[in-house]
Order: sequence, then structure tokens, then C-alpha cells
Amino acid sequence: MMARQRLNAFASDQPTRKTTMSPQRYVLNFAAPSQRGQVGRLTQILEQHGAYIEQFSVFDDNRCQYFYLRSVFYIENPAFDLSALQNEYHEFVAAQGGEGHIWDANEAVKVLIMVSKTDHCLNTLIAACKLGALNMDIVGIASNHLDLKPIADLHQIPYYHLPVNADTRARQEQQIIDLKTQLDAEFVVLARYMQVLSNATCQVLHKQAINIHHSFLPGFRGAKPYEQAYERGVKLIGATAHFVTPDLDEGPIIEQEVERVDHAYSPEDLLRTGRHSESVVLERALKNVLERRVFINGERTVILR
Repeated sequence: MMARQRLNAFASDQPTRKTTMSPQRYVLNFAAPSQRGQVGRLTQILEQHGAYIEQFSVFDDNRCQYFYLRSVFYIENPAFDLSALQNEYHEFVAAQGGEGHIWDANEAVKVLIMVSKTDHCLNTLIAACKLGALNMDIVGIASNHLDLKPIADLHQIPYYHLPVNADTRARQEQQIIDLKTQLDAEFVVLARYMQVLSNATCQVLHKQAINIHHSFLPGFRGAKPYEQAYERGVKLIGATAHFVTPDLDEGPIIEQEVERVDHAYSPEDLLRTGRHSESVVLERALKNVLERRVFINGERTVILR
């Protein structure tokens, strides 16, 4: 009994932290030229507004003298003023000559998915979304073909048929841009959309379009990487998820995966193996993007864990 009383007395003297079943979480990103005191000032801003920091990751790129930071936090004060925090934070970001944002971590990110005829990546993304593995709201599926409309109908996702040929390409790509705006989608995911976007469209979708390429870049670019891999007798194949840029299949890489193969693999075997890698890589890449872990640094990415 005395031991229990002493334990209870000890526990009552310890500082406690109030918790809730599902606190409102926020994600903060910051990127700016490296300077002393950036971490201290940012944590001070969060502390002044009553934030409890759950995650805090930083990276200082000595090569280009640029600093990156990601934090997840929540605030228990019911009188918390998000606008006041955002205003103070953005003033700091501007003073640092950088860029940054604060997102509601509980809010699903709106995404428009582009496809052609193959369904493996689309099925993976829909399943991950329904299981809660991806904090994503698929607001639409658009395609230059009608082959995958039954999948969209099954999952009650709006499907937009945007056929394209050489004569209608400019108009069709404007339809994609208009659709993204209409649906208020933050990102466009090219889930085996087998059309090359024009330079102008790539510029409009800068940092907003993610592609899965059926090759371990930068090798075997173009439409038939598995045939190229077979002819070269490769021992590893893979897939690459990257941001879309005017340079075909050369945008900043987000995620990659390789699979070991050998001389006995036919082009069809390579295709089946590669499709699995494509689905896995695209889901992993999108998870990093949706969780605000990815920063673009020139032709590279920084991904804070």
C-alpha cells in the first residue's frame, strides 16, 4: 500500500500533456537559402502558438547552401488562431527569401488521375485510397480511351473521355488543364498515360504532375523499355516515378524500384515483373508527395522522412 501511495504521489508531480482521440494535425514545409537561426525561429513561432511538435526533419544541402524543413504538429488550445500562425509564418518565409506552407494534415489531397488502356497502376491507387494508405481524394479519372471507364464506374469516380490525335492535341491538353482547375485538383498523376505532354502544358503543370515510367531511369527511355531491356540482356529492371518536365522522362525523381531478372525472362515476363514495380513505385512516390515530404531542388528531389 505504501509503495502504491509513493508511486501515485510521484506520478502526480509529473507534467502531463492533454491528449485527444483525433487531434487536428498540420504539416509545415520550409525551404530557403541556408542561414543561422532558422530552426530556432521556426520552433519559436510554433511554440508561441501552442504547437506540440510530433515530427521534425531537416536537411541542409551544403552543395547549394539550401535548407529544407518539414514538421508535423498539433495544437490543443481551442482558441487557436490558424490564420495568425500562417501570417506570422509567411512573414518569416518571405524574410528568408524562401517558400513554405502549412497544410491541414487531415484533409485529403485532391488528385486527377490520367490513364490510357492499362489498369494496374490505377487499380493500385484506388485500392490504397480506399484502404486509407493514401490520404487522397480521387476527384476524377481522365483518359484518351474508354477502356478503363468500367473501373471508374465501379468505384463511382467521375470519368472524363478526352480523345486526342495530332490535330486535336493542343485543344485536348487545354481540356486537361481546365479539368484540373474545374475539379480543384492539386496534382495530376499520369498512371500509365501513354501520351507525351507538350512543353507548354508541362510548364503549366510545373511541380503538379507526377509520372510513372516503366524503366529504371535514366536508361531505356521511350515507349518500349522492356523490349530494349530484353535486347540488352539486363539483369535488373525497374520503374521510376518523377515530376513531369518538358524533358521527356527526365524530371526530378521521387521514387525508384528494381527487380532482379535473368536471361530466361522473355519480354512478356519482364513486362509482368515491371508492372508490379510500377504500381509499387507510384504508390510510394505519391504517398511521399501527399505527406508533403518532397521538395524539388533543381533536377533533384529532397525527401524528408
